[in-house]
Amino acid sequence: MKVVAFNGSPRKDGNTATLLGVVLKELEGQGIETELVHLKGPLSGCIACFKCFEKKNGKCALDKDIVNECIEKMSGADGIIMGSPTYFADLTPELKALIDRSGFVGKANGDMFKRKVGAAVVAVRRAGAIHVFDSINHFFLINQMIIAGSSYWNIGMGLHEKDVEKDEEGIQIMRTLGQNMGWLMKKIKE
Repeated sequence: MKVVAFNGSPRKDGNTATLLGVVLKELEGQGIETELVHLKGPLSGCIACFKCFEKKNGKCALDKDIVNECIEKMSGADGIIMGSPTYFADLTPELKALIDRSGFVGKANGDMFKRKVGAAVVAVRRAGAIHVFDSINHFFLINQMIIAGSSYWNIGMGLHEKDVEKDEEGIQIMRTLGQNMGWLMKKIKE
């Protein structure tokens, strides 16, 4: 089994990556292969060209960034985690580009993410994280994915790099998320 996680933060080693790392460590402890992908930008948003519906080749027609590599990784994984910091109560443009373009490609190719396990991870300074959490989960739901939950919303609080490490509750939420996601993936495979 494999889980691929996408860090939607422009900061490669910031709070979002820290939270994702906690979840991935729990999954690795259960013998699940993991990969963390940093969504280095700029990433282009969907241009609604519908070439993915014409070609049905599992790829977006835009090919000047890493989105097609990400779609391929998502297709090959059993679980997908998407992480974003909170920018004005929303997710980053990098993650939104991945969501829109992979969502269209997935739909155009027979719901290619159907029944995979998904989890949202959100870093926040103080407020606005629930909207980010909802946006990511809506992507999972429209793609007929199964969402793994935790003991609270999958949110960690911090402003400066690595501040989320001080958020004991947030770190525990991520550990529980990793445990639950691994358990759920194993149950699906039974």
